[in-house]
Amino acid sequence: MLSFTNILRCQRRIIESPVRIFIRNLHRDPIPVAWEKPQIGWTKLNFDGSCKDSAGKASIGGVFRNYEAFLFLLGYAESIGRTTSMISELAALRRGLELVLENGWGNVWLEGDSKSLVDIILTRKLVRCKEAQRQVSYINLIIPELKNCLVTHVFREGNRAADKLARIAYQLQKPKIWRHIPPDTILQILHENAEAVLVKPNFVSFSFDICKKHFESEVKYIYTNDNDPQPPSP
Repeated sequence: MLSFTNILRCQRRIIESPVRIFIRNLHRDPIPVAWEKPQIGWTKLNFDGSCKDSAGKASIGGVFRNYEAFLFLLGYAESIGRTTSMISELAALRRGLELVLENGWGNVWLEGDSKSLVDIILTRKLVRCKEAQRQVSYINLIIPELKNCLVTHVFREGNRAADKLARIAYQLQKPKIWRHIPPDTILQILHENAEAVLVKPNFVSFSFDICKKHFESEVKYIYTNDNDPQPPSP
C-alpha cells in the first residue's frame, strides 16, 4: 500500500506587483540550468507538450533515461491535433506514464517545464476544463500504481530533449517511438545533458517564471512505498 508523504517548503514573502518583480528581474542574470540525472535504480521521464500558432495544432514528446545518462531508453513523439497548451502538456505526461507501465519501470522521476501542470498533479487540484480534468484523473490513477514516483518542475532549458521531440512530432503522420537509439536531432542535447552542461534560460521566460514562483509555495508530493528507499531529491 502506498503512503502519501507531503513535503512542504514555504517561504513568507512580501506581496508585490508582478510587473514590479519583472522589472526588478531585468537587472538579474538568469541562473544557468542543467539536466539532472536520476539515482541508480530510477528511470527519468522528461515530457513536453507543444501548441503551435493560433490554429491550436498540438503535439507531444518525451524522453526516458536512467542513471547512465548516455543510455537513451526510449523516446516518443506524436501529433495530437488541435487543443490547448495545457491539454497537450497533460497528454504528454499521460502517454509517458502509459509507456512506464508497458515497460515495467517502478521507480520513476517525472519532470516537465509546465509549473502549472506540475502543481495540478501534485496538489490534485480540480480544473474547470472537462478534457483537462479527464487527463488529470487518468494520470492520478496511474501514479499510485508505480513503486515510487517523483514529480518535479524544471525550466525549459532543462527540458530541451523532450521539447525537441514534441516539435519533431508536427512533421509526423503517425505516433513514433524510438527504443534505445535516439533520433539524430537530439543527440547533441542528450550529450550535453549527460555532461551536465549549463544552459542559461531565455531571459524573458526566466523573468516571468520568477514572477509566477513568487506567489507559489514550493510544494512536492512524493508517492513512496514505506519499505523502499526514499526517492532522490530534485
